[in-house]
Amino acid sequence: MQARTGLHSRFRRPPHPSGLSCSDCPAFIARVTGDDGLRERTAAEWSAMYGARIEPSDIDCIGCTVPGEPHIHHCGECDVRRCCTGRGLSICGFCGEYPGCGTIEAFLSIVPSARAALDAARAGEEGTGP
Repeated sequence: MQARTGLHSRFRRPPHPSGLSCSDCPAFIARVTGDDGLRERTAAEWSAMYGARIEPSDIDCIGCTVPGEPHIHHCGECDVRRCCTGRGLSICGFCGEYPGCGTIEAFLSIVPSARAALDAARAGEEGTGP
């Protein structure tokens, strides 16, 4: 965990529209550090967690808020990211429909720790994500 803390401060990214911190994401960390072991462990964990086949080569991302490639596959399907982009918002917490929007509430039922960053954004604070 110590390496992750140092990495987080050196390669900080703004929170994903959902409130997650890209800087804490194993796909981003594996990209920045070139950690193939982390890619393998994360692919196995996410495959089991999401019931999908995820290969170590899929664990490679420059950060959800950065244009271009690579991004993890789900970025292209993410309803929260698509909604925020369509509304011109950087984070869901800035939306007039937050809290209570079905899109973000469905996501938060899976990743409740992201709510703190969204609430901080809503309150005008700088949220760092879970």
